[in-house]
Amino acid sequence: MTAAPVWSVLPAAALVLAYASGAAVLDGLLDPADRDRGAGVRAGRPLWETARLLRQRRRSTVTPDALLWRAGAAGPLVVALLMAVVVPMGGRAVADPVVGVVWFNALDVALWLLVWSAGWGANGVYALVGGYRYLAQALAYELPLMFALTGPAVAAGSLRMSEVVAAQHGLWFVVWMPVAFGVFLGAVAGFSLWGPFGYPAGRDVAGGVLAEPSGVDRLVLLAGRYALLAAGAAMASALFLGGPAGPVLPGWLWSALKTALVLAALVAVRRRMPVLRADRVMRLAWLVVLPLTLAQLLVVAVIAVVVGG
Repeated sequence: MTAAPVWSVLPAAALVLAYASGAAVLDGLLDPADRDRGAGVRAGRPLWETARLLRQRRRSTVTPDALLWRAGAAGPLVVALLMAVVVPMGGRAVADPVVGVVWFNALDVALWLLVWSAGWGANGVYALVGGYRYLAQALAYELPLMFALTGPAVAAGSLRMSEVVAAQHGLWFVVWMPVAFGVFLGAVAGFSLWGPFGYPAGRDVAGGVLAEPSGVDRLVLLAGRYALLAAGAAMASALFLGGPAGPVLPGWLWSALKTALVLAALVAVRRRMPVLRADRVMRLAWLVVLPLTLAQLLVVAVIAVVVGG
């Protein structure tokens, strides 16, 4: 895989936004609350919601920290775009650093500060509770995610995304790393506040970190959630599903199809699983998921040493 020209960051960003828009449309189609409406109305909901939020005036709370609040609202979208620059699509990526896997993980950690800032900066009770819920949830999934990311890197003998993709030429990593694949998808839902990990934006706290943003701020924050799902789905395709590997079709199309399938699966689980409290997520992650992930990593390391030796 080769790095694309610098200017290609623009079409890469456009691709992430296109996937995010598709995810929003699918989410509208699957919403049981709109079941009585036609498919066309449900599919067009993101468009009408965008128009509504663009017209809506920004609300404000008493003495908010405007800098933190605005940064927290815009940050998830920026992080999603930065995640996407190392993801290969059809054998090319905007950047192919030697620490591509670590880059993705570091940006995930940056989300901790950004989402917490969205809660703290609003100076609202519900938003603040949502921000701290996000930190508790992130502490639960972060260690399993780190070891899930380590598995493909150990198997490929590299942190460079191009070499991780190339190492799956004969066999996709999902075949012998199913636990890591599942943990990675769970973490994507976690840092996107999605599905069973939507506790920081729960209805019991009036939307949590989503309680106070309005107008353009809310639009950008919601777009950031979908964009994070899209970036995570693209990374899952590259890390575990062989990226552009596949018969007959060109590599870029295989990457696009795999990303779309993973993204559709992530969107579909939103209303099909109960939302988990952060303490339950932490107990499950540390007592069950983390040992399973470590055991799988040990198996991967042994196989890598035997094959490499």
